[in-house]
Amino acid sequence: MRLSDRVQGGALRALTRLPAPAQRLVAGGSADVMEGLALHHEAQLVIALAERAGRPPVAELSVAEARRETSRQALATRGEMEAVERIEEVELPGPAGPLGGRLYHPTQSGGALLVYFHGGGFVVGNLTTCESVCRFLACHAGVRVLAVDYRRAPENRFPAAVEDACTALRWASEHAATLGIDPARVGVGGDSAGGNLATVAAHEQGGAAFQLLLYPVCDLSFKRASYATFGEGYLLSEESMDFYRDNYLPHSAARSDPRASPILFEDLSGLPPAYVATAGFDPLRDEGEDYARRMREAGVRVALRRHDGLVHSFANLTAVGRASREAMLEAAGALAQGLA
Repeated sequence: MRLSDRVQGGALRALTRLPAPAQRLVAGGSADVMEGLALHHEAQLVIALAERAGRPPVAELSVAEARRETSRQALATRGEMEAVERIEEVELPGPAGPLGGRLYHPTQSGGALLVYFHGGGFVVGNLTTCESVCRFLACHAGVRVLAVDYRRAPENRFPAAVEDACTALRWASEHAATLGIDPARVGVGGDSAGGNLATVAAHEQGGAAFQLLLYPVCDLSFKRASYATFGEGYLLSEESMDFYRDNYLPHSAARSDPRASPILFEDLSGLPPAYVATAGFDPLRDEGEDYARRMREAGVRVALRRHDGLVHSFANLTAVGRASREAMLEAAGALAQGLA
């Protein structure tokens, strides 16, 4: 991480300790109000400082550059992370070779496990960018968290990541007793692209007792109204999603494959209970909420929670102010209850 990244991250965390009116002033004035929703002052500040930093849009970078930029941003904003008892590097057998993973052990564990898939559009995320999220969930839900280093596009296009996700969930279920886990208390989760992989693995592989889906990618075949409303100016852009989709999928016909767009599965009735969190100012908001409703219609128990004033990637911003932290504390509580 560059010194400038450290400075910007430290400045952001310091500014979010200011009173809300002062944060609005630094961010440029009154809040955006869209569809009756007001952008939270902490989210407004994050957006304003990101714009002033002059970071290039992901779609204008090469894949390698986009990955470096994503890692730098994650390291700059994550701040002091939650304490866990230990972190164990593990290796899982994968369909195309071994898969790396990190197993987070909380100080107090009740014998449950969450298999977690990082976000990043199937292209740019990694085990480092999701470390703060995994530590947070392990600490506050009291469950072990296994973060999986699945294959990324474009080197390994769809369905490689799906195959890895299914394999990882199966491995965790089969080895639960060896890991000291109750086989009936293995959950699956992820944020954004990772939420997509989590629910597809739950559908295709089975063996999960609970789904934790944070602003998941649910439909690469169709853009809903939230794309038009929030597709520019709120961290995740429509242009970036197009970049990720085109690098992930081998051809346009794959957009309608339910393993890429899980909302298109004909039958969702076999899925485990789910907690679905969306952000009000997120182009992915509507598809995540539509997917939650489709699961409910199929008889799946679903808790759907929209965080009205937040933006995409709030799971990575728990060290930046209170709003994202409170949203993730709620998610951790749902996870603890779901795997109790």
